[in-house]
Amino acid sequence: MTAIAAPLLPTWAARPPLLARLTRWAGPYASVLQMALVGLVLLSLSRAALVAWQLPRVAATGQLGAVFLQGVRADLILLGYWLAIPVLLAPLSALPRAARWWRPFMVGWATLAVVAIVFMELSTPQFIMQYDVRPNRLFIEYLDRPQEVMATLWNGFRTVLLLGVSVTIALGYALHRVLAGASHGAAAWPAKKLLLTWPLVVLVVFVQVRSTTAHRPANPALFAITQDALVNSLVINSSWSVIDAITSLRKEARSSEIYGPFPREQVFAQVRDAPWLRDYQFTNPQLPTLHHQGAAITRERPLNLVIVLEESLGATFVESLGGVPVTPELEKLKGQGWWFEQLYATGTRSVRGIEAVVAGYAPTPARSVVKLSLAQQNFYTLAAGLGKQGYHTEFVYGGEAHFDNMRSFFTGNGFQNIVDREDMQPKFEGSWGASDEDLFDKSLERLKHLHAQGKPFFSLIFSSSNHEPFEFPDGKIALHEQPKQTVNNAVKYADYALGKFIREAKRQDYWKDTVFLIVADHDNRVYGNALVPIKKFHIPGLILGADIQPERIKTIASQIDLAPTLLSLLGVSSEHPMIGRDLVRDRSSPGRALIQFENYFAYLEGSGATVLRPGKAPLLGRYDAASGNFEVRSEAPDPTLVKKAMAHVVAPSLMYRESLYRQSP
Repeated sequence: MTAIAAPLLPTWAARPPLLARLTRWAGPYASVLQMALVGLVLLSLSRAALVAWQLPRVAATGQLGAVFLQGVRADLILLGYWLAIPVLLAPLSALPRAARWWRPFMVGWATLAVVAIVFMELSTPQFIMQYDVRPNRLFIEYLDRPQEVMATLWNGFRTVLLLGVSVTIALGYALHRVLAGASHGAAAWPAKKLLLTWPLVVLVVFVQVRSTTAHRPANPALFAITQDALVNSLVINSSWSVIDAITSLRKEARSSEIYGPFPREQVFAQVRDAPWLRDYQFTNPQLPTLHHQGAAITRERPLNLVIVLEESLGATFVESLGGVPVTPELEKLKGQGWWFEQLYATGTRSVRGIEAVVAGYAPTPARSVVKLSLAQQNFYTLAAGLGKQGYHTEFVYGGEAHFDNMRSFFTGNGFQNIVDREDMQPKFEGSWGASDEDLFDKSLERLKHLHAQGKPFFSLIFSSSNHEPFEFPDGKIALHEQPKQTVNNAVKYADYALGKFIREAKRQDYWKDTVFLIVADHDNRVYGNALVPIKKFHIPGLILGADIQPERIKTIASQIDLAPTLLSLLGVSSEHPMIGRDLVRDRSSPGRALIQFENYFAYLEGSGATVLRPGKAPLLGRYDAASGNFEVRSEAPDPTLVKKAMAHVVAPSLMYRESLYRQSP
């Protein structure tokens, strides 16, 4: 069929009225316009074929129309990447010497684009059969082993390989002839016309690639519209999926190995030697931190869980923790539950706080796993674990859930429902989305709905009003300072909204059956002249609700300790890979905090901090929690503590790269 169609295509292309008109109208952009149209058709046809093949799974999501509609949007983004270079170079075609090679260059570029698109789409079915998603990171990683890959393809998929290569070559040849023939009708534009229209064309392509007027450009996470990872991958195209994987791989290069070698056989032995882990049984050698945690509190029915993750609410803003007095509502609430006096964030970004609080995952020098490709499926989170226990799980956010890849990470790892700005009718909207009051109003509505379902639920609520440029509605608070849009005023408003939310939640029937955690993701700005500004990692944490009795938790604690603690408070016994401490069982013995600051990793235990540095010897530091001062000492750190620090920074890197941070199948 391809062999017959190839010679006929140029004859068809020689006299098509529509294509001819487009060619004359597009002038120097004729070939890339044709490339965009052909590419859009090919990508849509490929998606239609893949959807037809996987129709039961696509139909089960109820998003059949959205898959195609959003798919066109994703395809336009990819095609915009291919359009960018020739469009930027277009003014050169006005030069007499350049005019001769302009048409061959454009035809060649358009052919390359179409062939690349065809190749990736033809590679997709076999990859889906193997990995249940479009080509992704694994597609790139295998290129590092060409000999093994080619041997595998030749011995196991010879027919598919030959057929795919043959069809790609045949279609490439046919489409090149089509594009070359069609480009002959393109009329040269006068230099003045070209230069006057060029900025507009550049703007159109920029808008096409950005694909949104929102705070961040569109990314693959934006198209995670279902709970099925395969269906989400069908929405985008294989070329963009691989481009995103390449970008992710480049950013993952900096891992825990920057601190030097550490014997693998010692990594997990050191981690499991923590006092709170010694009594657990680690029976699965393939999943070295997986263990069964029995709940310290036995309940007839497990409690609900609500986590309020407060944007940038460090101890800097909590008077009783040595900060500015702009959180009066939190100060009132701290006597009603477990109040953490020495709780430390693991990092300086929201996604780092998310991985710690929601997944109990320790930090590494690499990016947060929320944004990394291997953690987008089969990665443990509280939502994944509680979902297995019959919980309904939900994420509520006032901004765009695809920001920082949250939507993709959450939908792939246990969150059954995502509620974001599109689902709200906010009374006030800032740069980052709905105000915290609007967020909490929607959350109250959702909590009432979930309670009415008669099954336990877990809701993660992520605030955003305390984020630069610090926008919030007028007339809500007595300003702490002038002008209005300062961080202290924004925090005070966020605190006001939080207090209002908790007061209303207490009036609801579900309050007596629900544990609430209020915790910051990180401080607003981590700065200071200390090697590691530990003071700026100090954050407030409060657990209240249900039958939680007031208590001050004085021991050093990390964000990664919160998830195991919550499971015990809920009355949920489960199997998980988390290495944090269950503070229900032990909240009096000394603890530790794990802190990642740029390329430095600090293991804080008591007043001593072991600091790991890239390519240099570890340092010993002394931290005074009362003053917040951190001083590097001249003496070498204790080798035992260096081993602990190395194990705790290497372990999460290994678990990520080898997909070990998960539950048993």
